[in-house]
Formats: sequence, structure tokens, C-alpha cells
Amino acid sequence: MEPKESISASIVVKDELSKVVLMPGDPLRAKALADKYLTDVVCFNDTRNMLGFTGTYKGKRISVMGHGMGVPSIGIYTHELFTQFGVEAIIRIGSAGGLDMDVDANDVVIAEAASTNSNYGNAYGIPTQFAACADFDMLETAVEAARKNGVKFKVGKVYTSDFFYYPQAGLNEKLRDFGHLCVEMETAGLYWEAAANRKKALSILSISDHLFKEQALTAEQRQNGFTNMMEIALETAWKYAE
Repeated sequence: MEPKESISASIVVKDELSKVVLMPGDPLRAKALADKYLTDVVCFNDTRNMLGFTGTYKGKRISVMGHGMGVPSIGIYTHELFTQFGVEAIIRIGSAGGLDMDVDANDVVIAEAASTNSNYGNAYGIPTQFAACADFDMLETAVEAARKNGVKFKVGKVYTSDFFYYPQAGLNEKLRDFGHLCVEMETAGLYWEAAANRKKALSILSISDHLFKEQALTAEQRQNGFTNMMEIALETAWKYAE
């Protein structure tokens, strides 16, 4: 099926995408990953500067593309990748603010599930609070890669917020006390889209700052760093690539 007018109609040829796509929020992080880890790289999308690349990693084709900020943004891009471009698995690689006191800046969090205050899921018409969960096989693969690489990581639930600056006090303490490892803005949307389209999804996060500790990375460190997260994601994606 030919792609509709969409995120990338001016450039994308369906065959230029891998079956698995890594997705950071920042398109410049997508470029940095492609430059550092992939060979024979082609740019398949630059519409709205939401850069997307496909290249080879250990003999298999893997794509990487930005998804922007927030559930509505990642919802658009992942929906189109799943439904119009033949993508079977998406791994979010993004930053998050630490909540759990055993998590530190630069640690990796692998999100098994995502609580959220977003109304995005209401559109699916399920009369309940849908549990937005990762694909277990992908999660298990990522855990194996993290252990093999000797990376400090935690697996658990995260919180996806529609607000970067939440207007009411006390929320972060409640989220921490209910066992959330970190807060970010996209994972629940990715997991909803994957569930709705019978696809695989996983969110692997690097802690960029901590809400209860004096820890924070610079913007440049966020863009160019997060090596552990990227390498775990690449090893996980490799299993599902062709």
C-alpha cells in the first residue's frame, strides 16, 4: 500500500525503512545515533526536520527517527509507521526525570508499564483504565543486553505526563511513593499504539535529571550522550531486524 500524505510523503519510500525503528524525541539524537553506530546510512525523512535514517548494524538494517515531544506527537509518528510503512517494532530511546531514590542521572530505566494523566487512550473507547505495557519479549532482550554490557539499570513502571511543568504541587512525591521510577512524556502513547495495532514496543530511558536529588545533565550531554541506552536499544532492535 502506498503511504498517504503524512509525516514523510515527500521523501519516504516504504522499502527504505527497517521493520524495527528506534525513536528518540530529539531528531538530532537520531542523527547522532546514525552517525555513530550505523553504516551505509540513508536519510528517509526530513519533513518538519523530524529526521529519519536507515543504516546497517551488525549486518542488519535498522531505522532511527525522531518522534517529538508528548503523547500526541509520538502517537502520530508511531501510528503512521505501524499502519502505513510496515514497521513491526518500535523502541523509544529518550530522557526522563528520576523519581526513585535508587535511580541516578545517566542510569537506564526499562519501562515495563506506564501510568499517565493523558486522555489519549480514551479515544480507543475501552471503558476501563488500560494498562499500557511493554512487549515482554523485547523487554527481556533489553534486560539481557543491559546485563551483558554491565550497565546500571532498573526495570519498572514509569509515569507519562502531558505536562512538563505540572501546575500542582505534590504529584512527584505521590508518583515516587507508588513506585514509579521516573517521569517522561511519551511511553504510554507508544504502548497504546502498539497494542491497538498488534505491534511490539519498548521504552528504554536514560535519566537526565532527578526530581529529588541535585543531579542534572546539560542539553549537549543529553543530545550526544546516553551511550548505554543507545547500545541496549541497538542490541534489542537487532533481534527483530532483517
